[in-house]
Amino acid sequence: MFVRLVYESFRRQKRRKLLAGVAIALGVGVATAMIGVATDVGDKISLELRRNQANIVVTPQEDTLDLEIGGVNLKPPSDGAFLNEADLPKIKSTFWRNAILGFAPMLPVKVTLDGSEQVTLLGTYFSKPYRYGKESFVTGVRSTNGWWRISGQWPADDTQADPQDVLLGEHLAARILKHAGDSITIAGQPHTVSGVVSTGGAEDDQIVAPLALAQKILGRPGAVRRVYVSALTKPEDAFARRDPKTLSGAMYDRWYCSPYAQSIAYQLQEVIPFSHAEQIRQVEQTEGTVLSRIQGLMLLITIAALLASALAVSAAMATAIFERRHEVGLMKALGAGQAAVAAIFFTEAALLAVMGGSLGFVGGAVLAHRIGLSIFDSQITIQPVLFPVIVAIAILVTFAGSAVAIRRAVLFDPVHTLRGEA
Repeated sequence: MFVRLVYESFRRQKRRKLLAGVAIALGVGVATAMIGVATDVGDKISLELRRNQANIVVTPQEDTLDLEIGGVNLKPPSDGAFLNEADLPKIKSTFWRNAILGFAPMLPVKVTLDGSEQVTLLGTYFSKPYRYGKESFVTGVRSTNGWWRISGQWPADDTQADPQDVLLGEHLAARILKHAGDSITIAGQPHTVSGVVSTGGAEDDQIVAPLALAQKILGRPGAVRRVYVSALTKPEDAFARRDPKTLSGAMYDRWYCSPYAQSIAYQLQEVIPFSHAEQIRQVEQTEGTVLSRIQGLMLLITIAALLASALAVSAAMATAIFERRHEVGLMKALGAGQAAVAAIFFTEAALLAVMGGSLGFVGGAVLAHRIGLSIFDSQITIQPVLFPVIVAIAILVTFAGSAVAIRRAVLFDPVHTLRGEA
């Protein structure tokens, strides 16, 4: 009899049940999409930010040493300490080597331009092929400095090119009236301007050239002044700021094996001799702020969607129960208790939740996939393990929306209801 009552309810109130089911599916679908995106958005946003700028800088260890005598800082202002270019492939030997998207060494040198003006020539990699072990990769400013804009062509990193092509910063190019394809003289040697670079930074007033050219002018083969590293990291928290020297055992392993910028920088110091690595905090804090705000927005959207779904279910169930008040009165007159009446309606609500939740899960997976393609240009896949969680959320929302209406139903007075007074 119990099963028949539930079946007849769905058969005779198709429109009401359909309305409630659609409300559940829509709310749960949005929640599924937001949960799916939220669980994957951290890596997507981090990847987008890493395409634009580095978040770790490696410098010679000597730069961290302060030399003071009598309160006077005697540390020389010149760039006297260098890293060894031959050690740079070791960056890919760290535990988090797969999280490192690229690196770009920098070597600034003062040069004479066209025999008169003193400017800075910045040596770096543009798109340098590397090999470490069995892994081949390409690195340089084209992968770490995605905001650089070029009018013309990128120079080649080939050190055998003669003359070597260089880039001019847009402010410097405008001042000396040079364009892509023109020739300039650097330190008495002719070079071709392959393009004009715009960065919005100090490079706009500099010459940007292959690293080998800067090393040749400086007379220091293999010298590197600093290295900017772009790595996928997780936002900084209290544990990330712990000093690894104070940790031991499992705590140290957990810190070391977590993709924090600090732990990756710590590992870079281990593989690059006489170096000091630290995160560029402004970049990391910006990433963490953006990620927190986006996740907060997704949480608000999810709560709003589920609340709207619960309200729609509440309205549909209240109307359905009101239409069935005589049926409820008859059941109670025949001896059905409050628990039996409530069980019927909660069973109906559970069936609606499972059906609506299943449909919402499928729709949410499709929506998350579309969001991933349109915003992050990559796929976001909802894992099947999330299905029980989504169904549980659907049941919880449906019960919350139905609770008030069901409570009214179990409190119906059969005498008044059968007389049509309720």
